[in-house]
Amino acid sequence: MEALSENRRARFDYEILDTFEAGIELKGFEVKSVKLGRANIAGSFALPRGEELWLTNADIPPYQPANTPINYDPKRSRRLLVTKEELRAYVGKLKSEKLTLVPLKMYNKRGLVKVEIALARPKKKGDRREAVKKREAKREIERTLKK
Repeated sequence: MEALSENRRARFDYEILDTFEAGIELKGFEVKSVKLGRANIAGSFALPRGEELWLTNADIPPYQPANTPINYDPKRSRRLLVTKEELRAYVGKLKSEKLTLVPLKMYNKRGLVKVEIALARPKKKGDRREAVKKREAKREIERTLKK
């Protein structure tokens, strides 16, 4: 499954604890736009509202701007399709442990657009700096081994 859109920043900003797959409710022209790779999920997150899970702040521009409905909002909230059992389990963890739901990638699975959602804990500034130092040290080691 190739990724139609990826949130690379999420793995840097968050400690990923668990992942799950969710469907997403899109309009027809949004599906075409996503399949062309125009979707941007960087900076987006999932929120539970009542008995549903919503993807907020994901940017999906129209497929053909000239044929788009007049009141279309590319950053509108979109409903994620998950079972009630999954929703209850993750909402319980969100409230008790102060975690967040972050989309990692959008992909095509048997003609349907799916979103990989992660249950994540925000990293502290020091943790992020350590990750950068480790990555730079690894690159330096690889450079010296090549020579």
